[in-house]
Amino acid sequence: METNSPFKTADNGKNAAIVSYFWFIGWLIAYFAMYKDNQTELSRYHLKQTLLFHLASTVLSWGLSLFLIPLIFATGFLDAVYILRIVQIGLFVLWIIGLIAAIQGEKKPIPLIGDRAQTMFPSI
Repeated sequence: METNSPFKTADNGKNAAIVSYFWFIGWLIAYFAMYKDNQTELSRYHLKQTLLFHLASTVLSWGLSLFLIPLIFATGFLDAVYILRIVQIGLFVLWIIGLIAAIQGEKKPIPLIGDRAQTMFPSI
């Protein structure tokens, strides 16, 4: 099936893989505008991985915030803010690892997430 999509190039899915790392908006653009017409193993791999990463990081960040903010107000335990920051830095490091792999055109899993994502989303 030939298409005239402006995103279809000879990149072997690398552009979709890279764009998918830029939050849910980037993932949606990568999936609907870039991947649907040019399905490659590289883009499929990173789309699965980033979908789970975005979902997990959002749930983890919001969940910790909803738990720690009342704890801070109730007890004055200000060190709880450091826990949230450490988790956010860890998520950022995982994001960088995945983004670098996408830029290099590699199917390298993000630690803790990458391998699990490949089995969780079989329809992508």
